Amino acid sequence: MNIEKFDADTLARLIGIASDIALIMDDQGVVQDVSVRKSELAVLGCQDWVGKAWADLVTSESRIKVEDMLSQNGSETDIRWRQVNHATPQGVDLPIQYAVLRLEMDGRILALGRDLEAVAVLQRRLVETQQSMERDYFRLRHIEARYRTLFNTTSEPILVLDGSTYRVTEVNVSAQAMVKDSSKRLVGRDIVDCFEPSWKEEVMSLLRMAYATGRIEMCRARFLGANADCTVSATVFRQETGAQFLVRLLQHEVSSGPSGLRQNYWMSEAMEHAPVGIVLTDRSGQLKSANTEFLAMMGATSVSHVQGVPMDNWLVRGGVDWGVLSTNLRQQVLVKDFATELRMLSGMELAVEISALSLTHLDEKQYAFFIKDVTRRRAQETPSASAGMAGSVAELSRLVGRMPLKDIVGETVDMIEKMCIQSALTLTHNNRASASEMLGLSRQSLYVKLRRYGMVSDQDAE
Repeated sequence: MNIEKFDADTLARLIGIASDIALIMDDQGVVQDVSVRKSELAVLGCQDWVGKAWADLVTSESRIKVEDMLSQNGSETDIRWRQVNHATPQGVDLPIQYAVLRLEMDGRILALGRDLEAVAVLQRRLVETQQSMERDYFRLRHIEARYRTLFNTTSEPILVLDGSTYRVTEVNVSAQAMVKDSSKRLVGRDIVDCFEPSWKEEVMSLLRMAYATGRIEMCRARFLGANADCTVSATVFRQETGAQFLVRLLQHEVSSGPSGLRQNYWMSEAMEHAPVGIVLTDRSGQLKSANTEFLAMMGATSVSHVQGVPMDNWLVRGGVDWGVLSTNLRQQVLVKDFATELRMLSGMELAVEISALSLTHLDEKQYAFFIKDVTRRRAQETPSASAGMAGSVAELSRLVGRMPLKDIVGETVDMIEKMCIQSALTLTHNNRASASEMLGLSRQSLYVKLRRYGMVSDQDAE
Protein backbone atom coordinates (compact mmCIF):
# COMPACT_ATOMS: atom_id res chain seq x y z
CA MET A 1 0.00 0.00 0.00
CA ASN A 2 1.54 3.27 -1.12
CA ILE A 3 0.92 5.97 1.55
CA GLU A 4 2.74 9.25 1.95
CA LYS A 5 4.79 9.70 5.09
CA PHE A 6 2.82 10.55 8.26
CA ASP A 7 3.63 13.41 10.54
CA ALA A 8 4.18 12.64 14.24
CA ASP A 9 0.64 13.59 15.42
CA THR A 10 -1.05 11.49 12.74
CA LEU A 11 1.15 8.49 13.58
CA ALA A 12 0.40 8.85 17.30
CA ARG A 13 -3.35 8.92 16.64
CA LEU A 14 -3.09 5.89 14.36
CA ILE A 15 -1.14 3.94 16.99
CA GLY A 16 -3.72 4.87 19.67
CA ILE A 17 -6.56 3.62 17.49
CA ALA A 18 -4.83 0.38 16.41
CA SER A 19 -3.71 -0.73 19.89
CA ASP A 20 -4.72 -0.65 23.56
CA ILE A 21 -1.15 -0.02 24.70
CA ALA A 22 1.95 1.13 22.76
CA LEU A 23 5.59 1.14 23.85
CA ILE A 24 8.52 3.06 22.29
CA MET A 25 11.84 1.40 23.20
CA ASP A 26 15.45 1.84 22.23
CA ASP A 27 17.39 -0.92 20.47
CA GLN A 28 18.19 -2.48 23.86
CA GLY A 29 14.52 -2.85 24.81
CA VAL A 30 14.40 -0.05 27.41
CA VAL A 31 11.04 1.74 27.48
CA GLN A 32 11.22 5.41 26.46
CA ASP A 33 7.52 6.26 26.11
CA VAL A 34 4.15 4.60 26.89
CA SER A 35 0.69 5.23 25.44
CA VAL A 36 -2.40 3.60 27.06
CA ARG A 37 -5.87 3.81 25.51
CA LYS A 38 -7.92 1.65 27.91
CA SER A 39 -8.48 2.78 31.48
CA GLU A 40 -8.62 -0.87 32.62
CA LEU A 41 -4.87 -1.13 31.99
CA ALA A 42 -4.13 1.53 34.57
CA VAL A 43 -3.73 -1.24 37.18
CA LEU A 44 -0.39 -2.09 35.51
CA GLY A 45 1.10 1.29 36.46
CA CYS A 46 2.31 1.81 32.85
CA GLN A 47 3.56 5.39 33.45
CA ASP A 48 6.27 4.00 35.75
CA TRP A 49 7.66 1.77 32.98
CA VAL A 50 9.73 4.57 31.41
CA GLY A 51 13.43 3.85 31.85
CA LYS A 52 12.91 0.13 32.62
CA ALA A 53 13.69 -2.84 30.43
CA TRP A 54 10.62 -4.38 28.85
CA ALA A 55 11.77 -7.88 29.82
CA ASP A 56 11.71 -6.85 33.50
CA LEU A 57 8.06 -5.78 33.27
CA VAL A 58 6.65 -9.19 32.32
CA THR A 59 6.27 -12.50 34.16
CA SER A 60 9.10 -15.01 34.19
CA GLU A 61 7.60 -17.33 31.58
CA SER A 62 7.10 -14.36 29.19
CA ARG A 63 10.74 -13.11 29.25
CA ILE A 64 11.77 -15.54 26.52
CA LYS A 65 8.98 -14.26 24.26
CA VAL A 66 10.02 -10.63 24.84
CA GLU A 67 13.70 -11.38 24.06
CA ASP A 68 12.65 -13.27 20.93
CA MET A 69 10.53 -10.32 19.69
CA LEU A 70 13.33 -7.81 20.38
CA SER A 71 15.79 -9.91 18.39
CA GLN A 72 13.65 -9.84 15.23
CA ASN A 73 15.26 -8.19 12.18
CA GLY A 74 12.17 -6.08 11.50
CA SER A 75 11.08 -7.49 8.16
CA GLU A 76 7.32 -7.48 7.61
CA THR A 77 7.14 -11.23 7.06
CA ASP A 78 8.61 -11.85 10.53
CA ILE A 79 6.08 -9.69 12.40
CA ARG A 80 3.66 -11.82 14.42
CA TRP A 81 1.56 -11.38 17.51
CA ARG A 82 2.73 -12.96 20.77
CA GLN A 83 0.93 -13.17 24.11
CA VAL A 84 2.80 -11.71 27.07
CA ASN A 85 1.65 -11.66 30.70
CA HIS A 86 2.12 -8.70 33.02
CA ALA A 87 1.90 -9.10 36.79
CA THR A 88 -0.55 -6.83 38.63
CA PRO A 89 -0.49 -5.71 42.29
CA GLN A 90 -3.61 -7.85 42.88
CA GLY A 91 -1.62 -11.00 42.08
CA VAL A 92 -3.48 -11.73 38.81
CA ASP A 93 -1.61 -11.93 35.51
CA LEU A 94 -2.93 -9.62 32.79
CA PRO A 95 -2.50 -11.05 29.24
CA ILE A 96 -1.45 -8.61 26.47
CA GLN A 97 -0.93 -9.57 22.83
CA TYR A 98 2.07 -7.70 21.33
CA ALA A 99 3.47 -7.13 17.85
CA VAL A 100 6.95 -5.51 17.50
CA LEU A 101 8.07 -3.22 14.64
CA ARG A 102 11.49 -1.54 14.22
CA LEU A 103 11.34 2.09 13.09
CA GLU A 104 13.71 2.69 10.22
CA MET A 105 14.17 6.41 10.85
CA ASP A 106 16.00 6.13 14.16
CA GLY A 107 16.31 2.41 14.91
CA ARG A 108 13.92 2.47 17.84
CA ILE A 109 11.38 -0.29 18.47
CA LEU A 110 7.57 0.13 18.50
CA ALA A 111 5.52 -2.50 20.41
CA LEU A 112 1.76 -2.48 19.86
CA GLY A 113 -0.36 -4.36 22.43
CA ARG A 114 -3.98 -5.57 22.59
CA ASP A 115 -5.74 -6.36 25.86
CA LEU A 116 -6.75 -10.05 26.04
CA GLU A 117 -8.51 -9.89 29.42
CA ALA A 118 -11.98 -10.40 27.87
CA VAL A 119 -10.69 -13.42 25.95
CA ALA A 120 -9.01 -14.74 29.11
CA VAL A 121 -12.29 -14.42 31.04
CA LEU A 122 -14.10 -16.40 28.37
CA GLN A 123 -11.35 -19.02 28.40
CA ARG A 124 -11.56 -19.33 32.19
CA ARG A 125 -15.32 -19.70 32.01
CA LEU A 126 -14.97 -22.32 29.29
CA VAL A 127 -12.50 -24.30 31.40
CA GLU A 128 -14.69 -24.01 34.51
CA THR A 129 -17.75 -25.10 32.54
CA GLN A 130 -15.90 -28.04 31.06
CA GLN A 131 -14.66 -29.07 34.51
CA SER A 132 -18.18 -28.78 35.91
CA MET A 133 -19.53 -30.90 33.07
CA GLU A 134 -16.84 -33.51 33.73
CA ARG A 135 -17.78 -33.60 37.43
CA ASP A 136 -21.48 -33.94 36.59
CA TYR A 137 -20.67 -36.67 34.08
CA PHE A 138 -18.69 -38.69 36.62
CA ARG A 139 -21.41 -38.15 39.26
CA LEU A 140 -24.09 -39.38 36.85
CA ARG A 141 -21.97 -42.41 35.98
CA HIS A 142 -21.60 -43.23 39.68
CA ILE A 143 -25.36 -42.79 40.25
CA GLU A 144 -26.14 -45.01 37.26
CA ALA A 145 -23.72 -47.66 38.53
CA ARG A 146 -25.40 -47.65 41.96
CA TYR A 147 -28.84 -47.75 40.32
CA ARG A 148 -27.85 -50.69 38.13
CA THR A 149 -26.45 -52.57 41.11
CA LEU A 150 -29.59 -52.02 43.21
CA PHE A 151 -31.92 -52.68 40.27
CA ASN A 152 -30.39 -56.03 39.41
CA THR A 153 -29.59 -57.31 42.92
CA THR A 154 -32.93 -56.63 44.61
CA SER A 155 -35.10 -59.69 45.10
CA GLU A 156 -38.26 -57.72 44.23
CA PRO A 157 -39.29 -58.04 40.55
CA ILE A 158 -39.34 -54.58 38.90
CA LEU A 159 -40.35 -53.54 35.39
CA VAL A 160 -40.07 -50.14 33.67
CA LEU A 161 -42.70 -49.31 31.03
CA ASP A 162 -42.99 -46.67 28.34
CA GLY A 163 -45.90 -44.42 29.28
CA SER A 164 -47.25 -44.04 25.73
CA THR A 165 -47.00 -47.62 24.43
CA TYR A 166 -47.19 -49.61 27.70
CA ARG A 167 -44.28 -51.72 26.49
CA VAL A 168 -41.57 -53.02 28.82
CA THR A 169 -38.33 -51.09 28.34
CA GLU A 170 -36.33 -52.50 31.24
CA VAL A 171 -36.56 -55.41 33.70
CA ASN A 172 -34.34 -56.65 36.50
CA VAL A 173 -33.08 -60.19 37.01
CA SER A 174 -35.84 -61.07 39.49
CA ALA A 175 -38.59 -60.08 37.07
CA GLN A 176 -37.07 -62.05 34.20
CA ALA A 177 -36.71 -65.06 36.52
CA MET A 178 -40.50 -65.13 37.01
CA VAL A 179 -40.85 -66.28 33.40
CA LYS A 180 -40.41 -70.04 33.38
CA ASP A 181 -39.29 -70.09 29.76
CA SER A 182 -35.99 -68.18 29.81
CA SER A 183 -36.09 -67.70 26.03
CA LYS A 184 -39.11 -65.37 26.34
CA ARG A 185 -37.65 -61.99 27.08
CA LEU A 186 -39.86 -59.39 28.73
CA VAL A 187 -38.17 -56.33 27.20
CA GLY A 188 -40.19 -55.06 24.25
CA ARG A 189 -43.39 -56.90 25.19
CA ASP A 190 -46.71 -55.24 25.94
CA ILE A 191 -47.31 -55.23 29.70
CA VAL A 192 -50.71 -56.94 29.41
CA ASP A 193 -49.00 -59.87 27.66
CA CYS A 194 -46.97 -60.43 30.84
CA PHE A 195 -50.09 -61.35 32.86
CA GLU A 196 -52.74 -64.02 32.60
CA PRO A 197 -55.55 -63.05 30.15
CA SER A 198 -58.20 -62.76 32.89
CA TRP A 199 -56.17 -60.02 34.63
CA LYS A 200 -55.39 -57.80 31.62
CA GLU A 201 -58.24 -55.35 32.22
CA GLU A 202 -57.28 -55.06 35.89
CA VAL A 203 -53.67 -54.22 35.01
CA MET A 204 -54.65 -51.61 32.40
CA SER A 205 -57.08 -50.01 34.86
CA LEU A 206 -54.26 -49.85 37.41
CA LEU A 207 -51.92 -48.05 34.97
CA ARG A 208 -54.59 -45.57 33.90
CA MET A 209 -55.44 -44.80 37.52
CA ALA A 210 -51.74 -44.32 38.42
CA TYR A 211 -51.29 -41.95 35.46
CA ALA A 212 -54.40 -39.94 36.38
CA THR A 213 -53.68 -39.59 40.12
CA GLY A 214 -49.87 -39.43 40.05
CA ARG A 215 -49.81 -41.61 43.16
CA ILE A 216 -48.85 -45.20 43.86
CA GLU A 217 -51.72 -47.52 42.92
CA MET A 218 -52.00 -51.24 43.65
CA CYS A 219 -54.05 -54.18 42.49
CA ARG A 220 -53.95 -57.97 42.55
CA ALA A 221 -53.05 -59.92 39.39
CA ARG A 222 -51.36 -63.13 38.29
CA PHE A 223 -48.12 -63.03 36.34
CA LEU A 224 -47.87 -65.14 33.20
CA GLY A 225 -47.12 -68.74 34.16
CA ALA A 226 -47.18 -68.08 37.93
CA ASN A 227 -48.96 -70.39 40.38
CA ALA A 228 -50.31 -67.63 42.67
CA ASP A 229 -51.48 -64.04 42.53
CA CYS A 230 -49.18 -61.14 43.32
CA THR A 231 -49.69 -57.53 44.34
CA VAL A 232 -48.90 -55.15 41.45
CA SER A 233 -47.77 -51.63 42.39
CA ALA A 234 -47.51 -48.89 39.73
CA THR A 235 -46.20 -45.34 39.94
CA VAL A 236 -45.42 -42.69 37.29
CA PHE A 237 -42.15 -40.80 36.81
CA ARG A 238 -41.03 -38.59 33.95
CA GLN A 239 -37.92 -38.54 31.75
CA GLU A 240 -36.93 -36.58 28.66
CA THR A 241 -38.84 -39.00 26.44
CA GLY A 242 -42.05 -38.61 28.47
CA ALA A 243 -43.91 -40.51 31.17
CA GLN A 244 -42.60 -43.85 32.43
CA PHE A 245 -44.17 -46.45 34.74
CA LEU A 246 -42.30 -48.22 37.53
CA VAL A 247 -44.11 -51.51 38.18
CA ARG A 248 -43.26 -53.65 41.22
CA LEU A 249 -44.47 -57.19 41.82
CA LEU A 250 -44.93 -58.44 45.40
CA GLN A 251 -45.20 -62.19 45.32
CA HIS A 252 -47.28 -64.14 47.86
CA GLU A 253 -45.53 -67.38 48.69
CA VAL A 254 -48.43 -69.52 49.86
CA SER A 255 -47.13 -73.00 49.19
CA SER A 256 -43.74 -72.58 50.83
CA GLY A 257 -42.21 -70.94 53.86
CA PRO A 258 -43.04 -71.08 57.57
CA SER A 259 -46.59 -71.73 58.70
CA GLY A 260 -46.81 -68.25 60.24
CA LEU A 261 -46.20 -66.58 56.87
CA ARG A 262 -48.92 -68.69 55.22
CA GLN A 263 -51.35 -67.85 57.99
CA ASN A 264 -50.60 -64.12 57.61
CA TYR A 265 -51.29 -64.38 53.91
CA TRP A 266 -54.62 -66.13 54.41
CA MET A 267 -55.61 -63.62 57.12
CA SER A 268 -54.79 -60.70 54.80
CA GLU A 269 -56.78 -62.37 52.02
CA ALA A 270 -59.77 -62.94 54.32
CA MET A 271 -59.82 -59.32 55.53
CA GLU A 272 -59.55 -57.99 51.98
CA HIS A 273 -62.59 -60.00 50.82
CA ALA A 274 -64.57 -60.00 54.09
CA PRO A 275 -68.38 -59.49 53.79
CA VAL A 276 -68.16 -56.51 56.18
CA GLY A 277 -66.35 -53.23 55.60
CA ILE A 278 -62.95 -52.98 57.30
CA VAL A 279 -61.25 -49.61 57.72
CA LEU A 280 -57.92 -48.64 59.34
CA THR A 281 -57.43 -45.08 60.62
CA ASP A 282 -54.89 -43.25 62.72
CA ARG A 283 -55.77 -41.70 66.09
CA SER A 284 -57.04 -38.50 64.45
CA GLY A 285 -59.41 -40.47 62.19
CA GLN A 286 -57.48 -40.12 58.92
CA LEU A 287 -58.37 -43.14 56.79
CA LYS A 288 -55.27 -45.21 55.96
CA SER A 289 -56.66 -48.31 54.28
CA ALA A 290 -59.96 -50.03 53.48
CA ASN A 291 -61.07 -53.35 52.08
CA THR A 292 -63.19 -54.08 49.02
CA GLU A 293 -66.52 -54.25 50.88
CA PHE A 294 -66.12 -50.76 52.36
CA LEU A 295 -65.30 -49.35 48.91
CA ALA A 296 -68.47 -50.99 47.58
CA MET A 297 -70.51 -49.45 50.44
CA MET A 298 -69.20 -45.98 49.65
CA GLY A 299 -69.47 -46.41 45.87
CA ALA A 300 -65.70 -45.91 45.37
CA THR A 301 -63.67 -47.71 42.69
CA SER A 302 -60.25 -47.29 44.29
CA VAL A 303 -58.86 -46.90 47.80
CA SER A 304 -57.27 -43.62 46.68
CA HIS A 305 -60.78 -42.07 46.58
CA VAL A 306 -61.18 -42.48 50.34
CA GLN A 307 -57.58 -42.60 51.55
CA GLY A 308 -56.56 -39.67 53.75
CA VAL A 309 -60.15 -38.47 54.29
CA PRO A 310 -61.18 -38.05 57.98
CA MET A 311 -63.56 -40.74 59.19
CA ASP A 312 -66.09 -38.21 60.49
CA ASN A 313 -66.59 -37.00 56.89
CA TRP A 314 -68.34 -40.31 56.13
CA LEU A 315 -70.54 -40.26 59.28
CA VAL A 316 -73.91 -38.52 58.92
CA ARG A 317 -73.71 -37.12 62.44
CA GLY A 318 -70.06 -36.23 61.81
CA GLY A 319 -68.05 -35.12 64.81
CA VAL A 320 -70.69 -36.29 67.30
CA ASP A 321 -70.40 -39.96 66.27
CA TRP A 322 -66.65 -39.74 65.89
CA GLY A 323 -66.34 -38.21 69.34
CA VAL A 324 -68.33 -41.10 70.85
CA LEU A 325 -66.30 -43.73 68.99
CA SER A 326 -62.87 -42.25 69.72
CA THR A 327 -63.69 -41.60 73.38
CA ASN A 328 -64.85 -45.18 73.95
CA LEU A 329 -61.84 -46.57 72.07
CA ARG A 330 -59.47 -44.61 74.28
CA GLN A 331 -61.27 -45.71 77.45
CA GLN A 332 -62.37 -49.27 76.64
CA VAL A 333 -60.22 -50.33 73.62
CA LEU A 334 -63.26 -52.08 72.13
CA VAL A 335 -66.64 -50.83 70.81
CA LYS A 336 -69.46 -53.13 69.62
CA ASP A 337 -72.58 -52.54 67.52
CA PHE A 338 -72.57 -48.74 67.45
CA ALA A 339 -75.64 -47.80 65.36
CA THR A 340 -75.17 -44.87 62.98
CA GLU A 341 -75.41 -43.90 59.31
CA LEU A 342 -72.75 -43.43 56.61
CA ARG A 343 -72.88 -40.85 53.85
CA MET A 344 -71.91 -42.42 50.51
CA LEU A 345 -69.99 -40.65 47.72
CA SER A 346 -73.30 -40.20 45.90
CA GLY A 347 -74.74 -38.35 48.93
CA MET A 348 -77.16 -41.14 49.95
CA GLU A 349 -77.25 -42.39 53.54
CA LEU A 350 -76.61 -45.98 54.59
CA ALA A 351 -77.68 -47.48 57.95
CA VAL A 352 -74.75 -49.36 59.53
CA GLU A 353 -73.49 -50.82 62.78
CA ILE A 354 -69.86 -50.17 63.66
CA SER A 355 -67.62 -52.28 65.87
CA ALA A 356 -64.15 -50.89 66.50
CA LEU A 357 -60.87 -51.99 68.01
CA SER A 358 -57.83 -50.03 69.17
CA LEU A 359 -54.61 -51.57 67.81
CA THR A 360 -52.13 -50.97 70.60
CA HIS A 361 -49.28 -53.26 69.49
CA LEU A 362 -48.15 -51.06 66.59
CA ASP A 363 -45.49 -48.36 66.63
CA GLU A 364 -48.22 -45.88 65.68
CA LYS A 365 -51.54 -46.39 67.44
CA GLN A 366 -54.36 -47.08 64.97
CA TYR A 367 -58.04 -47.93 65.00
CA ALA A 368 -59.73 -50.77 63.12
CA PHE A 369 -63.43 -50.33 62.26
CA PHE A 370 -65.72 -53.21 61.22
CA ILE A 371 -68.76 -51.78 59.45
CA LYS A 372 -71.90 -53.83 58.76
CA ASP A 373 -74.76 -52.78 56.49
CA VAL A 374 -78.03 -53.09 58.50
CA THR A 375 -80.39 -51.32 56.11
CA ARG A 376 -82.52 -54.47 55.56
CA ARG A 377 -82.69 -55.26 59.27
CA ARG A 378 -83.73 -51.69 60.11
CA ALA A 379 -86.56 -51.95 57.58
CA GLN A 380 -87.78 -55.17 59.19
CA GLU A 381 -87.63 -53.68 62.68
CA THR A 382 -89.70 -50.63 61.77
CA PRO A 383 -93.16 -52.28 62.17
CA SER A 384 -92.32 -53.64 65.63
CA ALA A 385 -91.15 -50.22 66.74
CA SER A 386 -94.39 -48.74 65.48
CA ALA A 387 -96.35 -51.39 67.34
CA GLY A 388 -94.47 -50.54 70.54
CA MET A 389 -95.35 -46.89 70.17
CA ALA A 390 -98.94 -47.82 69.41
CA GLY A 391 -99.05 -49.86 72.63
CA SER A 392 -97.79 -46.90 74.61
CA VAL A 393 -100.41 -44.70 73.03
CA ALA A 394 -103.10 -47.29 73.85
CA GLU A 395 -102.06 -47.21 77.50
CA LEU A 396 -102.29 -43.42 77.52
CA SER A 397 -105.77 -43.56 75.93
CA ARG A 398 -107.04 -45.40 79.00
CA LEU A 399 -106.38 -42.25 81.00
CA VAL A 400 -109.05 -40.39 79.09
CA GLY A 401 -111.74 -39.46 81.54
CA ARG A 402 -109.51 -39.95 84.50
CA MET A 403 -107.16 -37.02 83.79
CA PRO A 404 -107.48 -33.74 81.89
CA LEU A 405 -106.23 -33.72 78.27
CA LYS A 406 -103.49 -31.27 79.21
CA ASP A 407 -102.04 -33.75 81.73
CA ILE A 408 -102.29 -36.65 79.28
CA VAL A 409 -100.32 -34.66 76.64
CA GLY A 410 -97.75 -33.82 79.29
CA GLU A 411 -97.36 -37.50 80.10
CA THR A 412 -96.82 -38.26 76.39
CA VAL A 413 -94.12 -35.62 76.09
CA ASP A 414 -92.36 -36.95 79.20
CA MET A 415 -92.49 -40.50 77.89
CA ILE A 416 -90.98 -39.55 74.49
CA GLU A 417 -88.33 -37.38 76.13
CA LYS A 418 -87.33 -40.20 78.49
CA MET A 419 -87.14 -42.70 75.60
CA CYS A 420 -84.89 -40.33 73.59
CA ILE A 421 -82.54 -39.82 76.52
CA GLN A 422 -82.34 -43.57 77.13
CA SER A 423 -81.55 -44.16 73.42
CA ALA A 424 -78.82 -41.50 73.43
CA LEU A 425 -77.22 -42.99 76.55
CA THR A 426 -77.33 -46.45 74.98
CA LEU A 427 -75.73 -45.24 71.74
CA THR A 428 -72.95 -43.43 73.63
CA HIS A 429 -72.40 -46.25 76.13
CA ASN A 430 -73.56 -44.01 78.99
CA ASN A 431 -71.20 -41.16 78.00
CA ARG A 432 -73.32 -38.24 79.15
CA ALA A 433 -71.19 -35.53 77.57
CA SER A 434 -71.58 -37.15 74.13
CA ALA A 435 -75.28 -37.88 74.79
CA SER A 436 -75.96 -34.22 75.61
CA GLU A 437 -74.22 -33.17 72.39
CA MET A 438 -76.22 -35.73 70.40
CA LEU A 439 -79.53 -34.49 71.88
CA GLY A 440 -78.63 -30.83 71.40
CA LEU A 441 -78.77 -30.14 75.14
CA SER A 442 -76.30 -28.59 77.50
CA ARG A 443 -74.76 -30.96 79.99
CA GLN A 444 -76.53 -29.18 82.87
CA SER A 445 -79.94 -29.52 81.16
CA LEU A 446 -79.32 -33.23 80.59
CA TYR A 447 -78.55 -33.79 84.28
CA VAL A 448 -81.71 -31.91 85.25
CA LYS A 449 -83.80 -34.22 83.06
CA LEU A 450 -81.99 -37.33 84.31
CA ARG A 451 -82.72 -36.31 87.88
CA ARG A 452 -86.33 -35.52 86.96
CA TYR A 453 -86.94 -39.01 85.53
CA GLY A 454 -85.04 -40.77 88.29
CA MET A 455 -82.32 -41.94 85.93
CA VAL A 456 -79.46 -40.62 88.08
CA SER A 457 -79.00 -39.80 91.76
CA ASP A 458 -78.42 -36.26 93.04
CA GLN A 459 -74.92 -37.24 94.13
CA ASP A 460 -74.04 -38.44 90.60
CA ALA A 461 -75.42 -35.26 89.09
CA GLU A 462 -73.31 -33.14 91.38
